[in-house]
Amino acid sequence: MPWIKVWLHFVWSTKDRHPYLTDEIRQKVLDHIRENAKTKDIYIDFINGWVDHVHCLISLGSNQTIEDIMKLIKGESSHWINKNKLTKSRFEWQNEYFVASVSESNLPAVRKYIAEQEKHHQSVPFEEEFESFLSRAGFERRKDVSG
Repeated sequence: MPWIKVWLHFVWSTKDRHPYLTDEIRQKVLDHIRENAKTKDIYIDFINGWVDHVHCLISLGSNQTIEDIMKLIKGESSHWINKNKLTKSRFEWQNEYFVASVSESNLPAVRKYIAEQEKHHQSVPFEEEFESFLSRAGFERRKDVSG
């Protein structure tokens, strides 16, 4: 049996950052994502979000890839949301997402950060938060040069 402990902080948003995840449905969606993940042996340690995005702390398994986890979580949950007509229009997740590794010593801080999304987004819009994640991780967005 392999002994693996790789923690990852996933962040993804709704298509065009539309505020689909209202107070009325957000907890249902997050609970469903957690339950569905269990059936696929994806260990979600902590999950929360806001009207237009989700944060998830996941422990990566030995046979899992980041891409597979995102496909399983995002694909199944959007299908479930649409099947159950939780939104007035067709629900979709944005294609892009952010993932960063988390050290064992930072787990409590990341859990707290994820837990406080509602409070955090009273003063910081998601776009600014996402750009900050990208910047701190050393990513640069490519500028569209198509004219």
